[in-house]
Amino acid sequence: MESPMCLIENAGTLRVVPEAMSYLMGVSQPVVVVAIVGLYRTGKSYLMNKLAGKQKGFALGATIQSKTKGIWMWCVPHPVKKDHTLVLLDTEGLGDVEKGDQKNDAWIFALSILLSSTLVYNSRGTIDNQAVENLQYVTELTERIKVKSPASALSAEGDDDEEDAQFLQFFPRFVWAVRDFTLLLEIDGKKVNEEEYLEHALALKKGRDRKTVDYNLPRECIRNYFPTRRCFVFETPAAPDKMAHLESIEENQLSSSFKAVSLMFCNYIYQESLVKRVKGGLPVTGRMLGQLAKTYVETIASGGVPCLENAVVALTQIENEAAVQEGLQVYRNGMEEVTFPIGIEEMSKHHRHWDSQAIKAFSSRSFKDEKGEYMKKLLETINEAYADLLIENEEASEELCRQLLSQLSQPMAMKLENGSYAKSSGYELYCVDRQALLDEYNRKPNKGVKAEEVLENFLKEKSAESTSVMQADKQLTEKEKKIHEERERAALLAQQTKAEEEKRLEMEKTLEDERKNQEKALQMLREKMGDELACQKKETEKALECKLQEQRDLMEKGFKEKAEVMKQEIENLKAEKDKQKEEMRSLKLEQEKRRETQERQIAEQMLEEQSLRHQETVHHLKEKMKREAAEAQQEMELALQSKLQEQNELMAMGFKAKEAAMEEEIQRLQVGINEAKQRQEMELMGKVKDFMTVISTGLNTYYDYKKTCEQRKLLAQKHQMSTKGVKTPRQDTNPTKNRSGSSVQNKSAQGVSTPSQKDGTSV
Repeated sequence: MESPMCLIENAGTLRVVPEAMSYLMGVSQPVVVVAIVGLYRTGKSYLMNKLAGKQKGFALGATIQSKTKGIWMWCVPHPVKKDHTLVLLDTEGLGDVEKGDQKNDAWIFALSILLSSTLVYNSRGTIDNQAVENLQYVTELTERIKVKSPASALSAEGDDDEEDAQFLQFFPRFVWAVRDFTLLLEIDGKKVNEEEYLEHALALKKGRDRKTVDYNLPRECIRNYFPTRRCFVFETPAAPDKMAHLESIEENQLSSSFKAVSLMFCNYIYQESLVKRVKGGLPVTGRMLGQLAKTYVETIASGGVPCLENAVVALTQIENEAAVQEGLQVYRNGMEEVTFPIGIEEMSKHHRHWDSQAIKAFSSRSFKDEKGEYMKKLLETINEAYADLLIENEEASEELCRQLLSQLSQPMAMKLENGSYAKSSGYELYCVDRQALLDEYNRKPNKGVKAEEVLENFLKEKSAESTSVMQADKQLTEKEKKIHEERERAALLAQQTKAEEEKRLEMEKTLEDERKNQEKALQMLREKMGDELACQKKETEKALECKLQEQRDLMEKGFKEKAEVMKQEIENLKAEKDKQKEEMRSLKLEQEKRRETQERQIAEQMLEEQSLRHQETVHHLKEKMKREAAEAQQEMELALQSKLQEQNELMAMGFKAKEAAMEEEIQRLQVGINEAKQRQEMELMGKVKDFMTVISTGLNTYYDYKKTCEQRKLLAQKHQMSTKGVKTPRQDTNPTKNRSGSSVQNKSAQGVSTPSQKDGTSV
C-alpha cells in the first residue's frame, strides 16, 4: 500500500469503507496491528509514519484542527517478521471540540482495542492524574465490549468477574507514549526508568472513600485489562517554531534524544508486537481483520455492543465457507491440468494429490471447525467434482476408442464393400484381418477407462457382419461353421468379462480413494483442532501468569482486599484452564467416536457397494449360466440331430457294405484257422517221427552192446577151461537159439521193433 486509506469513516455514524475492505480481503498473511489513540493534535500521526519507515504518510496538521477523521489504515510489509503484514491504524483525536457528538470517541477507542494487537496511547507532558482521567474510556470497556454472547453469559456463574479476567486474554499490549516530556525521571529523588515511572503513576491508593475509589478506578482498569505495559518518554523533537512542519524537518535537525527514543520505540513495536489473535488464540489474517472490522462496526451501528464470541462465530462461518471454496478451487485448478483420457490408476493418483493439496489449503484458512462440518462439506464438494471428472474422463475415453476402432476398421469395411470376403476362404481372411485390427487396437496406449467396454460393443456390432461372412463362405462345412460360431460367442463372452472387470476395478479404486481421503482429512482436522486447543491453553496460561504477578504486586503493597479479588479471578482462570483440559479430553473422545463412526459408515458403504457388486455379479452369472445352458441345449439338440441323421444314413447306405466286408473277413479268418490247424498237425507228426527214430537208434545200440558182452563172456570161459586142462563141455546151440529166439519173441511180443523192423511204423 503506497499511502494510507480510510478504514472506518466517522461521518456522524461509523461505516467501513468498501475500498479498504477490498484491499484487506487480498491480504492473506498474518497481521500485526498497531493502533494509536489519544487526544487530538498530540502528534499521533507522526509516530505512525515513523513506524511505516516514511517521512510522510498519515496527514500531519499544523493547526489546532484535527486532520484524521475516523480510523485510517496503512498496510506495509513487516520489517522484521517475514511473510507478515504490519497494519498501522491512526485514529481521530479524542476530545475534539469540533465534534457535535462525543459518543463516537468511546467507540473509536473500543474499536482500536478490538482490532489491534498493540495499543499506543499518546499523550503530552507527564503522566499525571489528568492524563489518567483522560483515559476515562477504559472504565467504560465493559459497557462497550463483551467477551461472551448473552446466551453464554446467562449460563455462566460470576459473569462480571470472569469476563473482566478474560479481557486480558484478548486485549492488546499497552504502550504509553509521553510526548514533549521535560521533567526528570525521578521519584522521591531517586532515578527511575520509564516502566517504573508508569507503574508509579498507576499505583493504587488505600481507602474506600468516594474520592479514592474514583482515583483508583481508571488505574485498576488499566492494570486489569493491560497486564503487559510499556512506557516511552519523548523529549521535544525540535524548536517550537519548527514543530508546525515536523514532517519536513530533516532527520539530522531532530534532537538526538528524540531520535534515540524513537528508534527504541520502533524496535520495541517491531520485536514485541504480536500477531493479532481472536478468542481462542487464533491468528488473524488481513481478510479476517476486515471481516472483524465490518462485524464490529455493523453491531455498533445497529445499537448493539460488540461481542468477541459472536464476532468469532461470524468470522468462523465466513472464513470456513471461504476455506471450503478455496480448497475446492485448488482441487479444480490442479485437476484442470490433467489431459483426458487417462487410466484409472493415473486418475486416482492425480485425485489423491490435489485432494491432499485442497485439504491443506482449507486447513490453513479454516479455524474452529470443531464438529468437522466444513471439512465434511469440502470432501463432499470434492467428491462431486471428482465424479464429474470421472464422467468426463469416461466420455473422452469412449470417444477416443470409438474413433480409433473406426479408423482401424476402415480397411476391412472397404474389403467388405469390394466383396473380398464374399468368396471361398473369405471368412478365414476376415478373421485374420479382424485379429490384426484387435492387435493394433490393444497396442495403442492411453485409451483410458472405457477401452474394454468400447471394444466389447464394437465386437457385438460386428457379430452380424462376421456371421454373414461366415455363412457366405461355401468352403466351410456346417460343422465348421458351428465351431466358428462357438468361438465367436466365447470371444464375446471373454471381452464382456474384461469390460466388467474394468468397471469393477474403477469402482474399487474410487472407494479406496474416498476412504484414504477421509482418513487424511480426519487426521488434519485432529491436528488443526489440537493446535487451536494448544493456542487457547497458551493464552489462558499467559493470562493466569499475569494475574498471579498482579496479585503478588498487590500483596507487596498491602492491598489484601484487592489481592483476594485477584485470587478469585485466578481461581476462575484455573477453573477455566481445567475446563479447557476437560474440553480437550472430551474433544479427543468425541473425535475418536466420530472417527469410529465415520470408519463404520465407510465400512458399511463399502459393504453395501460390495453387496451391490456381488448382486450384480450373481445376476450376470445367472444370465451367463442361462445363456450357456440355452447354448449347450441348442448345441446338444443340433449334435443329436446330426447324429440321428448320420445314423439314418448309415442304416440306409452303410450296413450292406459293412456286412459284405464282415463276411469276407470271416472267410479269411476261417481259412487262416484251417491252415493253422494243418500246420499244427504236420508239426506234431514230425515231432513223433523224430522221437521214434531216437528210440530205435537207442535199442539197436543196446542190442549190439549185449551181443558183444556175451561173446566176451564165452571167450573168457574158453580161456579159463583151456588153462585148467578141463575139456570144455559141448554147447548145445539149439537151446541158445531157443533162448535167444524166446527172448526175441518176448521182446517182440512187448511191442519193441527188431532191427529188421527199424524202418516200419510203431504199433
